[in-house]
Amino acid sequence: MLNQEVRRIMTINPATVSPNQSVKDVSEYMLTNNMQQLPVTQDGKLLGMITTYDMWKAMRKSKDIDNLEVGEVMNDKVIKITPKDKVGTAAELFLDQRFKTLPVVNLRNELKGVVTSFDVMRHAIKEEYPRPILYPEAFQTPGPAR
Repeated sequence: MLNQEVRRIMTINPATVSPNQSVKDVSEYMLTNNMQQLPVTQDGKLLGMITTYDMWKAMRKSKDIDNLEVGEVMNDKVIKITPKDKVGTAAELFLDQRFKTLPVVNLRNELKGVVTSFDVMRHAIKEEYPRPILYPEAFQTPGPAR
């Protein structure tokens, strides 16, 4: 299970932002969509990640938050993995507790997807327990009408 490749569980075509977008607009988007981290890309290449924590820190420092751009706030020192890296590698990085989302890139640094700690947990549970354990009736797919 942990020896499988990350590409099996990653989210492809994740939402991204560009470095010249306003922090204000991105924070509204993240709030509306219940997101805490987003990859920052330009021409398909990963530049970094922006997190709610990064925005919070920037807003505490700046008096003019309306004019802040993502590129000024984002973290460009990002741990990333490749589609062929193992799920166990992602799990180990998540155990470090500094990451909740890992960008998945190819050798040209092109963003191919993201994997979250929740993706790893869901994968592990589904491998061990293919059917729901608690409240299985809540997860039943209705059958055809008779």
